[in-house]
Amino acid sequence: MAYTVKELAQLSGVSVRTLHFYDEIGLLKPAYCGDNGYRYYEEEQLLLLQQILFYRELGFELKQIQVIVARSDFDKVTALRAHKAVLLKDKERMQELLETVDKTIDKLTKGSVMENKALFTGFSNEKQAEYEKYLVEKYGAQAEKNIALAKENGAKMSAQEIEAFKKTADDIFAQLLVCLDEKLDPASAVVQDQVRRHYEWIKLSWTPGREEYRLLGQLYLEHPGFKKFYDDVHPEYAQFLADAMAIFAERELS
Repeated sequence: MAYTVKELAQLSGVSVRTLHFYDEIGLLKPAYCGDNGYRYYEEEQLLLLQQILFYRELGFELKQIQVIVARSDFDKVTALRAHKAVLLKDKERMQELLETVDKTIDKLTKGSVMENKALFTGFSNEKQAEYEKYLVEKYGAQAEKNIALAKENGAKMSAQEIEAFKKTADDIFAQLLVCLDEKLDPASAVVQDQVRRHYEWIKLSWTPGREEYRLLGQLYLEHPGFKKFYDDVHPEYAQFLADAMAIFAERELS
């Protein structure tokens, strides 16, 4: 079945103007144009539009999406699996937060017993102390100094800034996962754009130099806790991230 621009707009929720724009920039071309001059879209274009919307939901820019979907080895099933992995991670975190909200409501309205620690379930990393100990043992006084600086800067953040900080981390994580599943080179512009975002995100806590940022990538690869976290998402994620960070450090940092 073929859809006109108006019909596809009604079906997808994407405006006619946006569909025209996607056609103009070559992101989503119609299957064909009729003798009446109308654009017509078929199933292949509908599936591609779904991919575009997924990538937009994950925060990708249009130019990044164009690079990904234009690759000769772009595979919709692989991309969907990547989207699913990201959504499941988000679902897990949202479920924790929902449970925290429900328990807090019960505490405030029904007098239910709730440990104060449970007020913050879903917000903090329970293994933070373990990671800090690992860093200090492995890298010494400089690591201890960086940890102290990160804590100091974190303490200055408002609740809104903390939530934005976490959302940025989730977004970078998701976009790099998609890059990995699309088999992009760690040195490619799309990947390096995300690594630059990662570096700027790290700088909100502390500012690593070239060697420190490279070692941070190695930490993600070598520390059992980090490695398991990334392996649960994708067996190559830790290596991909470490490689991309090393390339960025060599090119951009001093």
